[in-house]
Amino acid sequence: MRKLAWFAGAFSAAVFLAVYLLPEGLLLPAGAVCALVSLLGLLLQGDNRLRALLACLGLAAGLMWTGTYGQLTHAPAQALAGTEGTISATAADWPRETAYGSSVLVYLRPEEGLPISTRLYLDDPSPGLRPGDRLTVPAELRLADTIAGEHTDYYYAKGILLVAYGEGEAEVSRPVRPPWWTWPAYAARALEDSVARAFPGWAAPLITALITGEDAGMDGGEYAALRRTGLSHVISVSGLHVSFLAGCLAALLGAWRRRTAVISIALMFFFAAAVGNTPAVLRAAFMQSMLLLAPLVGREDDRATSLFTILMLLLAANPYAAASVSLQLSFAAVAGIYLFTGPLNDRLRALLPSEPKGFWPRLGRLAGEFVFASLSTTLGAIVFTTPLTAVYFHSVSLIAPLANLLTLWAFSLAFLGGLAAALAGLALPALAGVLAWPVSLAVWFVQNVTAALARLPFASVSTQSVYLRLWLLLVYGLLLLYLLWRGEKKRPLVPVGLGSAALCGALVLSAAARTGGALTVSVLDVGQGLSVALTSGGRTALVDCGGTGSDDPGDVAADYFQDLGLRRIDLVVLTHYHEDHAGGVPELLNRLDVGLLILPDVEEDDPLRAEITALAAERGVETLFVSENTGVELGEAALTIYGPLGTGGGNEEGLSILCTAGEFDALITGDMNSAVEHRLVKYGNLPDIELLVAGHHGSKYSTSEELLLETRPETAVISTGYNTYGHPAPETLERLAAAGCDIYRTDWSGTVTVTAQP
Repeated sequence: MRKLAWFAGAFSAAVFLAVYLLPEGLLLPAGAVCALVSLLGLLLQGDNRLRALLACLGLAAGLMWTGTYGQLTHAPAQALAGTEGTISATAADWPRETAYGSSVLVYLRPEEGLPISTRLYLDDPSPGLRPGDRLTVPAELRLADTIAGEHTDYYYAKGILLVAYGEGEAEVSRPVRPPWWTWPAYAARALEDSVARAFPGWAAPLITALITGEDAGMDGGEYAALRRTGLSHVISVSGLHVSFLAGCLAALLGAWRRRTAVISIALMFFFAAAVGNTPAVLRAAFMQSMLLLAPLVGREDDRATSLFTILMLLLAANPYAAASVSLQLSFAAVAGIYLFTGPLNDRLRALLPSEPKGFWPRLGRLAGEFVFASLSTTLGAIVFTTPLTAVYFHSVSLIAPLANLLTLWAFSLAFLGGLAAALAGLALPALAGVLAWPVSLAVWFVQNVTAALARLPFASVSTQSVYLRLWLLLVYGLLLLYLLWRGEKKRPLVPVGLGSAALCGALVLSAAARTGGALTVSVLDVGQGLSVALTSGGRTALVDCGGTGSDDPGDVAADYFQDLGLRRIDLVVLTHYHEDHAGGVPELLNRLDVGLLILPDVEEDDPLRAEITALAAERGVETLFVSENTGVELGEAALTIYGPLGTGGGNEEGLSILCTAGEFDALITGDMNSAVEHRLVKYGNLPDIELLVAGHHGSKYSTSEELLLETRPETAVISTGYNTYGHPAPETLERLAAAGCDIYRTDWSGTVTVTAQP
């Protein structure tokens, strides 16, 4: 009986319940109740008694430890939260540039108690700051439980308890020698510098991401292609990279399990230290090491016990790590590989010739074994990660199995060869340059294959569609029935065929739902910005493309249209040239073909206008500058584009758009203020409208009472995200409510879609 697995599994389940569901004040009492309930297990007989006892004790331990951990670690941080003054801290990592300066992980040293892990934001870039440096800076301290105005355990999952906002210039003092615990950070930086010297500029960012997990240097389009093809996990230094190392050693050392285990464990932790001892790679090293311990201690390999034990240990170190998406994905991937990869690989290998004779037949069998091993590993990894991807990222890559099959060998070569070149470059730069050339060819292959696959229609689909969510439920229902089926002959083609047919149906229904109406208006969730997708009669348009969300607004818009199976937008209209309305256009033009680009004929010297027009000319996109009212047909709908009505700036000189399909009208006013709205009402001949995309993200200076009285909108959508402007303003919300509007906000509801039926 798996005694440790029962306890560790219950402990881990309790921690997840504590972090996600139970109030902190109930954890200790709930743990005590579970401990008392464990006594009822004594009434059972045989193994059931021990299982019940271990499970209840595991639940009790998990709940009580989470509650105790919160009190022990969070109490000192809560005592400092909200205070302002001069703080003393030690830099734990290299600083990172932000839009407003820099940020760095530091250990805050209070007068009493242990150091507190803190994310410090500074006004200046701080290029000379190094790990181990001591900082003294006036700062405001806050609990690290909020990001962009929303409550989250993101920082807590990383062990970061406070966020500090520095005020003014920091005083920095440098010790004679960096503390020993900073050496991994210096090692990671040395590897990054070595990669930059050895590899060409187009290859170095991907190699750096593969080796160290630092992806800041990667092109946005390259990262979007990896995400769309289901390969973004490859550049997250975690279990996959550790598996590469372990697999390579196993192949080299052969059947000596104990020797392989000792060398593999040592090498994995050396690699973890070399890339900075990040939580993800340390977690992967621990998980892989746990699996390798069995031959060393003379025990049978019990994967369930190994998985649950390492999960328990990780959560015991920091219960809030349960909220880490990275931990959940890593555990799900490893669990899927352990459960499905072996049986699936055995089935596939049975299709190969058993004992081929001759060089070429043997080479063919080896190639087939490699292909089947890669495919089975990929499919095993995505079995449990796909639902998490759908929940967290609202998309599923359909091309992921093929993409992994085609590129995994190249990623393996790039990772192992890139690591070898980087290490060689520390002492022998010439040798590193020689090693870099074949690795660069692998990078070139990866970049071109992923870019080609990402452009395919339906390479990735949005799970915001109810039909695709139902398809996922069907697929996993079929998988469960297949696993539970006890017949002598299982027919895997049956669930595969049913799942594939259901997918085709879901895609058709999803596309029909978005394009079947006379006009579909989707206000995309781009953070603090605006991007409105229009579809009608098979024609497409996009009004504005900017925002401050976590993803580039150009990627958000491109993903929306590609999820419909499209590679081309017929029309793009920009209301004005501000970043939150037009900043994503360059990325959009890089990913999709555009038929016509309509721009306001104002601000000729604006740098963003110059960048957009230059890129449009390079891509062969027709550009139309509008200075007066212009009409455009869009399938079954018609667009009236009102020319600039104001003066004095981009907001006032912007375009506004009326979308009409039969009796349905939608109005988009950009960032115009109430004075310009007055002119629009006076000269625009506006009808009663069904949908209003509220102006200027809900600013109190827009969406005037005059405009509402003139247009009488039934529904209003406010495109907004985290901001310091107070958008949407209470005054605007009150005006919309008084006008009888149904109000939707993208920061609350995500992408909002309204369809006008013919």
